[in-house]
Amino acid sequence: MKKRIMALFLSGILAASLLTGCGGTGSDTGTNQNEAADSETNDGSGEVSQNGDDSVAGTPNDAVDGSAAGSETLSVWCWDPAYNINALRIAEEIYQKDHPDFHLEIIETNAEDIATKMATATTSGEYGVLPDILLYDDATFQVNATSYPDVLLDLSDYGFNYDEFSPGKVGYSTIDGRHYGIPFDSGTVIACYRTDILEQAGYTIDDFTDITWSEWIEKAKVVLDKTGCPLLNGMSSYNQITVMLRSAGGSFFNENGEPDIASNEIVKSVVETYAQMVQAGVYTEETGWDTYIGGMNTGRIAGAMNGCWIMASIQAAEDQSGLWEITNIPKLDDVDSATNYSSQGGSSWAVTTKCANPELAVDFFKTTFGGSTELYDEILQTGAISTWLPAAESDKYAEPVAFYNNQPVFSLITTYSASVPECYVGVYFQNALSDVVNAITNVIYSGSDIESELQTAEETLIFEMEQK
Repeated sequence: MKKRIMALFLSGILAASLLTGCGGTGSDTGTNQNEAADSETNDGSGEVSQNGDDSVAGTPNDAVDGSAAGSETLSVWCWDPAYNINALRIAEEIYQKDHPDFHLEIIETNAEDIATKMATATTSGEYGVLPDILLYDDATFQVNATSYPDVLLDLSDYGFNYDEFSPGKVGYSTIDGRHYGIPFDSGTVIACYRTDILEQAGYTIDDFTDITWSEWIEKAKVVLDKTGCPLLNGMSSYNQITVMLRSAGGSFFNENGEPDIASNEIVKSVVETYAQMVQAGVYTEETGWDTYIGGMNTGRIAGAMNGCWIMASIQAAEDQSGLWEITNIPKLDDVDSATNYSSQGGSSWAVTTKCANPELAVDFFKTTFGGSTELYDEILQTGAISTWLPAAESDKYAEPVAFYNNQPVFSLITTYSASVPECYVGVYFQNALSDVVNAITNVIYSGSDIESELQTAEETLIFEMEQK
């Protein structure tokens, strides 16, 4: 079964990266995760080694072996020099204030290569080639933790304070109540709207705050009628239904990890709501990323609803500064667990069982990503927003942002993240998502019955899971 899980995981990696925006790609910082770093490979502290071959280790053995027992050097696999690697370098500098001999050996490795190398190392049993620390996209974290049970270190008993992070964020790296990750950047979902377009329809941002989806649809119809602008768009239904599902702590599986789609009231509510949005014309399905982003940048679409990483794309239209404001998202109607908060994207760090000094690794993360407002203030300029809740108390997070009509957007987003519910993802989440997307497509464009389509989606998922 493990081989089957790995195969499904690897085949779905690209789709997962599309779903999560910068939560793993770094594309929203202007740097593609597949681009090599410009810096030269060397043995200096804090420098980046390029992953220029197809070997399992992705770096010379002496570089990985730098974390031998007693050493204060830790090796890391991660991607994106401008975003993730930049955050590591700043964290290293902060930790070195009290640990001058501490160093990070950073090996730039994109998300797909990390997955491939992990699979190869697990199959060969050569765990010694793994780094001390690596980065995972939140959307695939549980797949990795389940697929490689002997590779990721259980951090539950190392005294890391998970209560200081968004519960929804922590849930991505929690398996059976045990913690295998250290939360990093936020994928907290925000609703962004062009206030000048809302004003033409007689609305303000307050009219779209703390509302339900049925209220949102009715107001969106008014906006469309008076301005000709749909409020939202997206690439098919992948992103949007994930946002809506997670806002209620929903899943495609029950607490035992078994498929739960056909009789799942949260899933049904998501599908019904999404179909209503598309059929009413207030949500436009796009054919690709360029038309998706182009819709909001040109004013053809009056809003956006994604993980907060979408802000970088919105701000590409500099002439629209001051015309955008953010708020929370609508919640599902008649669902007891519904909230106005969700998560989409982001990533988390993991310590491998190969790490010769896990106490050092954990202390590094306690001091920096789980304990330093200075770190989060510094990396805020790259768009890296914290899910470590105390960061919201920083003066820098409270500063008004001119582009969003002087709202303190960073503080708002961190506050939102505290209310994101935890949800079960599981190994087969991407399979389930694809099956439900097919169901939605048939409902919207073929007039199929929702109940029968969800039943088919569940049966398809069961079949996929049985192919061991």
